[in-house]
Parts: sequence; C-alpha cells; structure tokens
Amino acid sequence: MLKRFAGWLMSTPATLLVLLLLLVPVAATIAATFGDTRGPFAPYADFFGSPFRRAVLWRTIEIASITTVIALFVGFLTAFVVSRAPGRLKSILIIAAVFPLLTGVVVRSFAWLIILGKNGILNNFLIWLGVTDEPFAMLYTEGSVIVAMVYLFVPLMILTLVGVLEGIPDDLLQAASSLGATPAATFRQVVFPLAVPGLIVGAVLVFTGSFTSYATPQLLGGERQMVMGTLLYQRAMVAFDWQGASAVAAIMVVVTVSVVLGMTRIARRLNPMSS
Repeated sequence: MLKRFAGWLMSTPATLLVLLLLLVPVAATIAATFGDTRGPFAPYADFFGSPFRRAVLWRTIEIASITTVIALFVGFLTAFVVSRAPGRLKSILIIAAVFPLLTGVVVRSFAWLIILGKNGILNNFLIWLGVTDEPFAMLYTEGSVIVAMVYLFVPLMILTLVGVLEGIPDDLLQAASSLGATPAATFRQVVFPLAVPGLIVGAVLVFTGSFTSYATPQLLGGERQMVMGTLLYQRAMVAFDWQGASAVAAIMVVVTVSVVLGMTRIARRLNPMSS
C-alpha cells in the first residue's frame, strides 16, 4: 500500500508549491477583475470597448504569431542540420545555439538597439555600401520587435527540436529512399509527422514567451508598438489601475491557455502518437 502511494507522497511538496506560488496568485489576479462595483465584467468591457486596447491585443498576437512561424522555420532547418552532424561538430553547433541564452534578455535587446539604431551597425553598413544616403528608421517598429524576438527564442526552438530529430532513426530515411520516395516525400511522410511533438512544444514556448514578453518590446518598440506586457506595466505601475491591469493579465492567461490547447489538438490530428 505504501509503495502504491509513494509516488504521490513524494510529489506532494512540489505540487503544493506549484499551487501556492503559481495557481493561487493567478486565481487571485483573475478574481480581482470581478470585484468592480459596476459589475463583474466591467473591466473586460472597458478593455474590449477601447479601440486602442484592442489594437494592442491584436498587435501582440500578430507579433507572437509571426515570431513563432519564423522561429519554426529557422529552428527546424537548423535543428535538422545539427541532428545530422557528426558527434564533435554536433556538440560545437549545440553550444553555439545555446550560447545566446547565457546572456540576459535585456543585454541582448540592447545589442539590437546598437545594430538597428540610426547610427547603428546596420545603417552604417548600408550607407557604406551605397544602398542609401540617409539612415533608415528601424527602431520602434513592429519589425524591430519581431527580429529581436526571433533572435531571443530561436535557440529554444532549436534545443526542443534537436532531441526529437535525433530520435528519428536513419534507417527510416534510408528505407523511404529505397522505396522510391523523393526527399520531399520523405520529409512530408516520415520526418514531419515524427517531428510534430517537438514542433508543437517549441511553438508553444516561442508563442507564450513572445506574447508575454516585456523587456524587448519596451526597448525596441517603445510606446509606438505597445504590447500586452507593456500595457500591463502601464496600467499597474503608471496609472495604478489594478483592476484594469488584472483584466489585462487575465486576458493574457486566457489567450496563452487557448493557444496551448489549440496546438495540442493540432498535434493530435497531425500525429496521434504525440498525445
């Protein structure tokens, strides 16, 4: 009897910590949105009734979606090359992929300020090439935020996919080729279905990280490209509108959970074994 419940007993402290430090604060934040004297859904009505806040929500979803798609494409190609590399070269490539993660998010975002600024490295290079006589305004645009986000989260995508792609036996690829499958057909019918679990996990990590990011959009987007994270900070720490900030946080939680559930459902359709 004791052996039967040993696993539950060992996991109880960690479960209680998760409930205390994660679920309880989130539940308290969401519950705070229903305490408005005008009605339980008044903060949400204020949010969705504001064209500016709706635009912020849409911009955040758009940035996170574009970042996820680009990271999927770049990360998958890079992870496939890494997974097929010889042993020593594979280690070097993995270290190169992980190396940016050793630097803080703020530091990496400041690096893009130096690269994309009007007097930055990229503009000086374009002027030196003769492409333009005047520097381009690259900062404080949606594009600058997306570029920095891709740089931040592609390493996570690579690390997620390398393990999955390494688990695909070379015998399967050789068998598909010997049966007359073209490289495109082998990818479509063998590699992609087996890589779906890693793709879904990586997409969830990148989307949720991009959707909830604060430092990078604040530094590279500023007030012009406000996203949900910066709007949350503004409502809580500048306007001291705690109910409004709680509503923003609750909407972010709902969107994040919806994306996770939606991607899990997609994974089950594409690869039933992934469930």
